[in-house]
Amino acid sequence: MHVKLKDTSWIELYIFGITGRRFSPEQLRLMEGLWIYTSYPDARIWNNRIAALAGSARSTGTLGVAAALAVSEASIYGHGIGIRTIDFLMRLRRHVDSGGSMEEYCRRELAECRRIGGYGRPLTSADERLAPILSLARELRLADGSYLRLAFAAEQVLLACRTRLYLNYGGVAAALAADMGFSPREYYLFMFPTFLAGMLPCFIDAAEQPEGALFPLPCNMICYEGKAKRPWRRC
Repeated sequence: MHVKLKDTSWIELYIFGITGRRFSPEQLRLMEGLWIYTSYPDARIWNNRIAALAGSARSTGTLGVAAALAVSEASIYGHGIGIRTIDFLMRLRRHVDSGGSMEEYCRRELAECRRIGGYGRPLTSADERLAPILSLARELRLADGSYLRLAFAAEQVLLACRTRLYLNYGGVAAALAADMGFSPREYYLFMFPTFLAGMLPCFIDAAEQPEGALFPLPCNMICYEGKAKRPWRRC
C-alpha cells in the first residue's frame, strides 16, 4: 500500500480494489465523471432526503449518509437497476454476435420483464446527464466502444416499437463501463458512491437549520383511518 500504490489517486485505489486491474488516466477521468454528473445536492431526491432528514434530526453525518447510501440500492431507479442494465447489454451482445435479431430479443425482454434496465424515465423522456457524459467520453476518446453503440442501437429498436423508452443515464453508464471491461458485479460495486457527493451538502444544510424544520408536515394534513389512539402496554 505504501510502496506500490503510494502515488495512486483515491478513485484509482478504489477501482483497483474492486477489479484488481489498473486503468488509464482517461478511463479514470470518465469513471469520475459518471459519479459527478449525477451527484445532485438536492434534498428532494429520494436518497438525499435521508441524509437531510438525518441532519434535521441531529443525527451524525456518518449515520445519515450511510442510510442514504443504503436506500440508493432502489430496485427501480437506483443501483438495483444498474446491475440488470449491464447484464441486459451483455446478454444482448451475445445474442446479436451469434446472429440473433436485436428486435426479437428486445421484444422478448419487454414481454418477460415489462421493462428494460437503462431505458425510459418516469417523468420525462430526456435525460439531462447524457450530453455532458457523452461529451466527456468523446473528449477522452472513449465514446466509440461496441457496448455504447449497441446501447444506442437498442434504443432505436425500442423507439421503433413505439415504447418511448429512450436511453437514460443508467444505460449509458453501464455501456461505458462494459466497454472498459467491467463485469456486472464490478460495475455494481463501482457505482456505490455515485450519489455520495450530493448527500453531504443536503445533510449540512439541514443540520444548520432549526431542528425538525425539513419537510415539516402538520398533523391536520394527515388523513389517518387506522386504529384509534391507544395506550402502551407493558409486557
